Amino acid sequence: MTFPHRRITPGSISATLFGLAAMAISGATGCVQPTQRAGYAMPAARPDDDGRELRLMPPFELATPEDAVVRITGDVTCTGTLIADDRVLTAHHCVVARDSAGKALDYDKRPQELTIELGGDYLPWGEAPVRAIVAPDCGYVSGDGDIAILVLSRHLIGVPTVPIRLEQEARKGELLRVLGFGRCALSRDGIHRVVRTSSPIEGIASGHLIADASICPGDSGGPVYGDKGDIVGVVSASVMDGDDATTGLSYFTRVDVWPQIFSAAHEIANGASPGELPPYGDCRAPRTRASRR
Repeated sequence: MTFPHRRITPGSISATLFGLAAMAISGATGCVQPTQRAGYAMPAARPDDDGRELRLMPPFELATPEDAVVRITGDVTCTGTLIADDRVLTAHHCVVARDSAGKALDYDKRPQELTIELGGDYLPWGEAPVRAIVAPDCGYVSGDGDIAILVLSRHLIGVPTVPIRLEQEARKGELLRVLGFGRCALSRDGIHRVVRTSSPIEGIASGHLIADASICPGDSGGPVYGDKGDIVGVVSASVMDGDDATTGLSYFTRVDVWPQIFSAAHEIANGASPGELPPYGDCRAPRTRASRR
């Protein structure tokens, strides 16, 4: 059997291949070959007045309410809480200078020695530098005056904050919720944000609250929430046995007796120099609600 001779050109090869490909696609998909639209090709951009609402998403849109609780790192690690988008509440003994043996000294670190880690999981998803430390003239170890506010170098847009209870003191018997990044010697888990077991408030002193809680090293400075979801204190000291399942006598510094610290931090965050402010760290007579009347 013989075949007629046919001249093969590049154009005929392309046409043949195109036809075979179209047949293969049609057979494989069960579809007919697409028809070609008549007209001119137009740009596929859509005008910006199509009616869709514009949403500007903050950079930390996925942050949860508990992401207000942050970890503070330096030569020791502690916990803090964002009470504004540029201020972190913590314990004073977390930010003091220490000697080579780790003993607390009676002055504060340089702000540049501290870093705020964002995120409650095992690894942080962001960091923020500290610009200023606002604290009383006491509380370098623990006890009354163990409160400090860190003014950040930038605003953390989109990260939640927690209100503080300044106008009303906590009540005996009030339920508490304590969070922290601590880890006890017998803990089987890594370092991450943990909700601690706590009893209701058992006692109220002039500068601190008393309750039983399962505190671990690293929880210092952590928030103590009242039953209204606001902060009534910060973790200062606790009787610890190395097991995070054990509750022990714990002391939480009251926030309502230090309104001058919160006012000073607000002014410094807004650009004021500490030297321009009235004295705000006097520890000789802590102001209770009774003495402020």
